[in-house]
Amino acid sequence: MKSPRKVLMVAPLIFLLTVHTSASPAYDDQPSTRHSDGHVCIEKLFLKTTCYVVVRMFGPDIIKLLEAKLNADVVCHTLKFCKQDPGQPLCHLYPLPKEAWKFTLTKARQIVKKSPTLTYSRSDSDICSLPFLAKICQKIKLAIENSLPFKDTDSDKYSVFPTLRGYHWRGRDCNDNDKMVYPGRRPNSWDVHQDSNCNGIWGVDPKDGIPYEKKFCEGSQPRGIILLGDSAGAHFHIPPEWITASQMSLKSFFNLPAALTDELNWPQLSGATGFLNSTSGLKENSIYLRLRKRNRCNHRDYQNISRNGASSQNLESFIESLSRNQLLDHPAIVIYAMIGNDVCNGKTNPVPAMTTPEKLFSKVMQTLQYLDSHLPNGSHVILFGLPDGTFLWDNLHNRYHPLGQLNKDVTYEHFYSFLNCLQVSPCHGWMSSNRTLRTLTSERAEQLSSTLKRIATSQKFANFNLFYMDFDFREIMEEWRKRGGQPWQLIEPVDGFHPNEVALQLLADGFWKKAQLQWPQVLGKENPFNHQIEQVFGDQGGH
Repeated sequence: MKSPRKVLMVAPLIFLLTVHTSASPAYDDQPSTRHSDGHVCIEKLFLKTTCYVVVRMFGPDIIKLLEAKLNADVVCHTLKFCKQDPGQPLCHLYPLPKEAWKFTLTKARQIVKKSPTLTYSRSDSDICSLPFLAKICQKIKLAIENSLPFKDTDSDKYSVFPTLRGYHWRGRDCNDNDKMVYPGRRPNSWDVHQDSNCNGIWGVDPKDGIPYEKKFCEGSQPRGIILLGDSAGAHFHIPPEWITASQMSLKSFFNLPAALTDELNWPQLSGATGFLNSTSGLKENSIYLRLRKRNRCNHRDYQNISRNGASSQNLESFIESLSRNQLLDHPAIVIYAMIGNDVCNGKTNPVPAMTTPEKLFSKVMQTLQYLDSHLPNGSHVILFGLPDGTFLWDNLHNRYHPLGQLNKDVTYEHFYSFLNCLQVSPCHGWMSSNRTLRTLTSERAEQLSSTLKRIATSQKFANFNLFYMDFDFREIMEEWRKRGGQPWQLIEPVDGFHPNEVALQLLADGFWKKAQLQWPQVLGKENPFNHQIEQVFGDQGGH
């Protein structure tokens, strides 16, 4: 759950590793959601130009070094994208050369000693320092810092643009020139003249003169879904075909511009707020799509307020990007799911940097007080506990990472060790061969979960009911086994850490079933007019 900036910083290394290791279809938004803005075309042209320049600049040297049978670690150090600080260990992913490291590196530098690429500043391997990448890096940086739509003409926190915190993250605006029109609000005068809440239901039934919004939605208890989460909730995902040469095709990088401008997240396919049909083939849908199916008046009322690297300790820096007006908007179901970064970090000794139960209690109470002052009355908040992340090591450590599948030379144990050496691991505590450290991390996670449960059972708030739910990943693994799957298939293959799309859909299914059984009032009742809404308004304008 590291920041995209860290990912971009090591991108040159990943690029080199990809070349050394020598697709699933790209997924695009529905055609009905396309916009006329030329922004996307400019981005794609920009990235295509960038790719061309990078290949022209570094390609010849990389080819020379690989032809000399030097591995990606040597290539990376030779071209100065990687470096070894004085007194620090040599971090390497592939087996070391048979000859001494310094001798091998000297020989490699002789091969490219006349190359002009060695004169370019690498700025500690930060690829954003390259002039031709500065523009897109700046856009990503702004999106990360603000957690608000980059393109939002009326400043209502909703957008007609998909990425850069647009409608991939929160319901698409249906009028970006009127700040009083946005998803999730109560209808203005029953939306006789315009769709003020963007749920696609407006106008008057000519048969009886009753506004459709009043006829179909009054008394149906509409509600939205809001996720306060980290990169797991945002669905952080790097497609394996991006880094596995044998899987690359012309379609492999079709979604690269969208992925970069969504911070390498795919919220449109997430378990909480995803609005596209799953690419995994599972019949299960996101929590948002289930709420929409239950009551089509909930159309487009979703917000994914998640950030890579988010935790209880930094949520306050972006929680104000949440959009809810106590007087004008419908109630909401808020899921608080900071499931990793309070115990996960990349430090050499990660334990002292973990959040303590006392600090967690203080910050969560601060968050809940903020929500109580912003959520409409009748809302619900669910606190998710932290998982026991020992399943990562248990199910992956002896399997081959995508970078090692071709030559059978890089397992996840090697990959985890490499990230820990660089101190960029998303979770040294669980992604480690040290069993004691893994146990300590799980113990702290259990302590924090107990704190969240205690808060949920002891605290009361004026505008929402508070609940607690365990994040039981082992329950998900058992369900997957029943379907003939294996636990390792539930984890993102490239980073070896995040739950993948299948896992997120199964987690959403588990949440829904538990809520139906324990707190049916949270989900609201089923709208008896759903069929009529579909007959009159079709897909309600899509997403």
